Amino acid sequence: MSATPELAGTPVLILKEGSSRERGRGAQHGNIMAAKIVAEAVKSALGPKGMDKMLVDSFGDVTITSDGRTILDEMDIQHPAAKMMVEVAKAQDDEVGDGTTTAVIIAGELLGQAEDLVNKNVHPTVIIDGYRKAGNKALETLEKIAIPVKSEDKGPLKKVAMTSMASKLVAENRDYLADVVTSAILHVAQKVEDQYTVDLDDIMIEKKAGESLTDTKLIEGIVLDKEVVHPGMPKRVENAKVALLDRALEVEKTEFDAKLNIESPEQMEAFLQQEEKMMKEMVETIAKKKVNVLICQKGIDDMIQHFLARRSIMAVRRAKKSDMEKLAKATGGKVVTNLDDFTKEDLGYAKLVEERKIGDDKLTFIEGCKNPRSVAILIRGGTERIIDEAERSIHDALCVVRDVVEEPKIVAGGGAPELEVARVLREFADTLLGREALAVERYAEALEAVPTTLSENAGLDPIDIISELRARHEKGEIWAGVDVHEGKVSDMKKLEILEPLAVKKQIIKSTTEAASMILKIDDVIASGKMKAPPTPPPGAGGMPPYGGGPPPY
Repeated sequence: MSATPELAGTPVLILKEGSSRERGRGAQHGNIMAAKIVAEAVKSALGPKGMDKMLVDSFGDVTITSDGRTILDEMDIQHPAAKMMVEVAKAQDDEVGDGTTTAVIIAGELLGQAEDLVNKNVHPTVIIDGYRKAGNKALETLEKIAIPVKSEDKGPLKKVAMTSMASKLVAENRDYLADVVTSAILHVAQKVEDQYTVDLDDIMIEKKAGESLTDTKLIEGIVLDKEVVHPGMPKRVENAKVALLDRALEVEKTEFDAKLNIESPEQMEAFLQQEEKMMKEMVETIAKKKVNVLICQKGIDDMIQHFLARRSIMAVRRAKKSDMEKLAKATGGKVVTNLDDFTKEDLGYAKLVEERKIGDDKLTFIEGCKNPRSVAILIRGGTERIIDEAERSIHDALCVVRDVVEEPKIVAGGGAPELEVARVLREFADTLLGREALAVERYAEALEAVPTTLSENAGLDPIDIISELRARHEKGEIWAGVDVHEGKVSDMKKLEILEPLAVKKQIIKSTTEAASMILKIDDVIASGKMKAPPTPPPGAGGMPPYGGGPPPY
């Protein structure tokens, strides 16, 4: 008699039906391939000669940009490993605000180099250890070659902003815009002990299509996308005493159900007069404090608007909470909730408050504040697409200037720091034993993807450029990089192509970690997609067929 159980040969199902599983080399290859494809997608956007991408979403809205994070966000990527590359760009953008394209390209290149080693039977954990050592050495080298600057020195800050904008749509106007950006950051920078801190929320960005990019202005104060509430109010107030109110200016309705028995027209008249008297008193309370500009976070009753207009008080209603906070910082006032506790000390001051027509809209400008710790940038441009891209470019420029103010160290651009780090890493690889040395060498090669891509995008021969760059760096020319405008190798420091050290350090940190994480995966288990329930045929499931009578019971 056979000892084999009757069920022998029956497959044992561990995963749910419809699940898929990929293991070993296949899984690694699939993940690396996906990450490399993402890097390829943004490669042509790098540098001053990079190209822009036109992204059309499911609603047909168009975005034209060369910003790495925006491209990846709009692409709606599905592959799990490719999504990690999007996270690299996101982390880079959130942390330092620039260098997103570079980060994605280097991460893709690190994985491509690792794949070669995996195919030569080098174990992924050995590669990861080598990459970690190379990353630490790269950070150390960047610190060593960085040039210290002064946080409040406008010269280097402006050059850093100009470098950031050189690869964007606004490149032609970068000199003018860099001035605006640098002044904005220096206005809101605050010194805490020996260090400066900058909160980008203190810089308000308002955009209106029309005119040209050179009409973009820095306002030492705030721009509200609101108009004056009543036509009888003044549209321009000089030496404004600004009251900031966080309550509705209206007679409050009773919270509970109440009934008023009004039996005669006289009683009705008395009731309305009493309501009017209360409103008048509110306005008198405000007027007594010599307020001539009132900005309210909530609504203002029509009758109160009328009384304010008679007192020549300019009023704006339904301002955003974030704008109220910025106004408090800019004017030196306090946001008040209760009118009775309102004192003259709570008032803010501005040299000028004026309603101006910009394009089709009316905006309220609050300028010349006492202590403009909060400022606004009004972006103008020919079309909606241009001002959207200008806003992204100005955001990147604000971030890089902030990075230098907070950590006052810079490096030159044009691929020079990457090549210098690659040179140091090759020397470092010679001191290591075993297969880790191979990983460090590959890390160095991955960093060279930056000058290679810059030269490819400029239509130059990358092999000639890289061989010349290596030779120059061997001679000790730390800042030799790719001059894409002249099509040759030049000293980037002399050309004043400068970037924050913080951006380069963040690129090394995020790319090393992302590449290590993707390399460590050797098994991809994907659960099956949920199936939508089948739609019942007409008349089934209690729903009467079209034209049918009530369901049978």
